[in-house]
Amino acid sequence: MSSSSLSASPLMLITGASRGIGAATASLAARQGYDVVVNYLSNEEAAQSVVRDIENQGQRAWAMQGNMAQEEDILALFVRLDERKQRDELGPLAVLVNNAGILRQQMRLQNMSKERMQEVLLINVLGPMLCCREAVKRMSTDEGGTGGAIVNVSSGAAKSGSPNEYVDYAASKGALDSMTIGLAKEVASQGIRVNGVRPGFIKTDIHASGGEPDRVERLKSRIPLGRGGEPQEVAEAILWLASSRSSYTSGSFIDVLGGV
Repeated sequence: MSSSSLSASPLMLITGASRGIGAATASLAARQGYDVVVNYLSNEEAAQSVVRDIENQGQRAWAMQGNMAQEEDILALFVRLDERKQRDELGPLAVLVNNAGILRQQMRLQNMSKERMQEVLLINVLGPMLCCREAVKRMSTDEGGTGGAIVNVSSGAAKSGSPNEYVDYAASKGALDSMTIGLAKEVASQGIRVNGVRPGFIKTDIHASGGEPDRVERLKSRIPLGRGGEPQEVAEAILWLASSRSSYTSGSFIDVLGGV
């Protein structure tokens, strides 16, 4: 092994990293010494902007397109990651952040189509499960890996149920929480920790997907801290769970909900 690979920075893969919480996590990861793979769905310009921000902080970064609802895209993403590691002598995959997720127009469950439900479940549940599967293969000490951390970005909706708005989204995040708990127990002996973060009322453009860009502003009076959260505040929780500072924490969650 070359001296450059011995001194390589730890590598973090973040899905859905071109905007919002994902982009904030990528930037903070760079400040904390990670090289970062910036996965994105379609906005290459935004992803490249995140890459430039990371490079300006002295770390390496790569934008890699992939639809986290498609197994073939997920497999291709990890193959590209393997190839990049060999070519550029990157450090081992140290952290996977499952951040990619969607919600759709606000409505009651009785009005939701099967197609909508399937889309939400594919991206919010199956995608993270497939990413975890591929990451575990590479991180597991039983498979020759060096261990690692997985952080799943859930939602406060997993606990509230999001009635009259996003019951399907809430259910998908509840499933993600259950997977987080079960996988943490499966892979603890393989040097892998698995945890989750539950954001809520964060100022990102995901609310526009639900038809109400100003949703956080409307609901801030219900939040004990009296304001919406910033993506950076969620990123701080993610990076703590990713780091050795949380070395005795697995199968747990940090609620970033403003006291709700």
